[in-house]
Amino acid sequence: MLPTQDDPVVAASSMLIGGPVGRHARIGASWWTPLRVVLALTLVACVLGFAQKLPCRGEWHGGSQYYHTCYSDIYALYFGLGLAEGKTPYLDHPVEYPVVIGAVMAAGAGVARAIPDTGRARRFFDVTWVLLTIAALVIGTTTLRLAGPRPWDAAMVALAPGLVLGGFVNWDLIAVALTGLGMLAWARRRLVWSGVWLGLAVATKFYPVVFFAPLLVLCLRAGRLRAFAVTLAAAVGSWLVVNVPVWRAAPDGWAEFYRFSRERGADWGSAWYWLQEVRGRPLDVGLRPGAVPDTLNTVASAAFLVLLVGIVVLALTAPSRPRLPQVMFLTLAAFLLTNKVYSPQYVVWLLPLVALARPRWREFLAWQAAEVLYFLGIWFYLLGVTEPGKGLPAGLYFLALFLRAGAVAALAGVVVRDLRRPESDVVRAGGVDDP
Repeated sequence: MLPTQDDPVVAASSMLIGGPVGRHARIGASWWTPLRVVLALTLVACVLGFAQKLPCRGEWHGGSQYYHTCYSDIYALYFGLGLAEGKTPYLDHPVEYPVVIGAVMAAGAGVARAIPDTGRARRFFDVTWVLLTIAALVIGTTTLRLAGPRPWDAAMVALAPGLVLGGFVNWDLIAVALTGLGMLAWARRRLVWSGVWLGLAVATKFYPVVFFAPLLVLCLRAGRLRAFAVTLAAAVGSWLVVNVPVWRAAPDGWAEFYRFSRERGADWGSAWYWLQEVRGRPLDVGLRPGAVPDTLNTVASAAFLVLLVGIVVLALTAPSRPRLPQVMFLTLAAFLLTNKVYSPQYVVWLLPLVALARPRWREFLAWQAAEVLYFLGIWFYLLGVTEPGKGLPAGLYFLALFLRAGAVAALAGVVVRDLRRPESDVVRAGGVDDP
């Protein structure tokens, strides 16, 4: 499927370079295959992401990291977790992330120490950028392969402002890449490898655990429960392989992620944070340090489960069996909209799923515009928190927060419509069931 003949936004944009592909165009004669174009665009996006973080690659002063909108956990945690002092994650310092990220941190810090340069923090960021760029290239490749006869849909990931702005705030791209490898292995019926990759993804950022729900539902509808069982067993096995050694060596350091997730209150980006700041201390706000926000945990979990039940019912009753990326997107969107925190870098979690579930540029660009507004909003809001009198007022920040949430919800609504009316699904319109 040629984008200029399929998507009106792409067709209109193509007028800048001569218009849509014609009837007699010679297709396939160029060295620039769709995969090479997507990889080149992804690499350009990663270089732009590096440039966007340059003001924060050195030493921070006051709220400069917010003023320049270049904040990155990568630089902050190099010092915050003792990596600059040679400490080993989990063993010497608890880490609020699962074990694969801890291993990547340790490896990056080791390489930075081996490079003869006094600016080890900069070297640590540079090494991490290389690793995350490789992950981004994997994401571009897997998205293109999963798109089947619509390879150009993967350009949405490569051209996304969210990749430039959010890709190097944290280590999330690694989890997204592992999830993509798991989806690709599943599409090729390599069940064990699918489980291995998905288990490693959960051991990186944990959020991919929610994808086993849509996988189970679609396997139930398709009569492939044995395939689901094999994949789940492989996922549990790979998760245990990388977690058990760390748990045995440093049980307290390993448990920090789970303890932190349970004790964390309403945080930036979530509707619960708006309730906390605007509606006045509801849902366990103001607990003493170390206390567990049981009410918030219960309400947030219940909200997600209600939406998940709705997604399950929809997937089981849709006129045609839903495509896996559609149900995965709906599940992840429900998780993000009900979660206690919705960090700016979480945009990269959704990028490949949006490209696969609803590959239409108009909706995609509207969502990305909302993500850019939120990206700017959160950092200028935090500038005001750090330096009172500067930055963005709370009201404008919360407007950006709800615009972002509304854009994700609107995308979910369009995907729900596609499930209820399969003829509106642009992927199936080309005669494809589920690539």
